[in-house]
Formats: sequence, structure tokens, C-alpha cells
Amino acid sequence: MNTISLQKASDNLTQIVNSTIRNNEETLIVSDDGCVVLINQDEWENMKETLSILNDETSLKALVEGHRDRLQNKQIKAKTINEAFYDL
Repeated sequence: MNTISLQKASDNLTQIVNSTIRNNEETLIVSDDGCVVLINQDEWENMKETLSILNDETSLKALVEGHRDRLQNKQIKAKTINEAFYDL
């Protein structure tokens, strides 16, 4: 993670944004009042999706069960599209 001052970020915003996008690396911008983190949009979308899954009891339970079954080498019956997306 890159760390820069608010003044430097202000002076070089275009370069910092392009670097953050290109390198897929977070940039911590520090001010006297606190800090903010600049991340690219793909990373932000991934974080939101992860948080959504972790906050959805049904999704989290299915994820944990799937990992457990895979670790135990259990054969899993594939679902049809309608079965997988019955609630949409």
C-alpha cells in the first residue's frame, strides 16, 4: 500500500488515480484529520460482494458447507439453473 500526504495527492491526483488503477494497489491518503484509502473500482466491487456474502446467513452457510464438502472429497450433485437461482 502506498502512503502519501493529502497535499501530494492533491498535487498529483491524476497520476495517483492512474497508478492505483494500473497497479491494483491501494493508496492511503493521510491528512491531519485522518486517512482515506483509494482503491480501484474492481477491488471495491469485490469487497462489496464479499461483505454481502458474509452478511447473508444463507449464502455464508452454503459457502462454508461447500468448502467442507470439497475438503472431504464429497461428490456433489450439480443443480440445474432453475434450482440454483430459484429465489431470483
